[in-house]
Amino acid sequence: MTYADRTLTCVDCGVEFIHSAADQEFYTQKGFVSDPKRCSSCRASRRAGRDASDYDLRDIGGPRGYERGERPTREYFAVLCSSCGNQAQVPFKPRMDRPVYCSDCFRTHSAS
Repeated sequence: MTYADRTLTCVDCGVEFIHSAADQEFYTQKGFVSDPKRCSSCRASRRAGRDASDYDLRDIGGPRGYERGERPTREYFAVLCSSCGNQAQVPFKPRMDRPVYCSDCFRTHSAS
């Protein structure tokens, strides 16, 4: 079968575009029976919009994949500061062989 370039009109933007003979042959090999309805730039923008909506970080809450509101709650532990003796909350389970500091003492110890 021989193919010839054809001029088609994009359904989105109304611009005329060329459906080349090579593209027609490719479409036939892939089993597509209808001509393209959109120009290459409208196809690309539709594809980009579809891909962005499938993986929009704002919708899923971040790169870890947690849905908003379903993030695991962080467990805090009550400890006594090894430096000043005040009570503090820390986001890790303290080990008895290492000192644990309140946020103020931690800043002074980590700065030195």
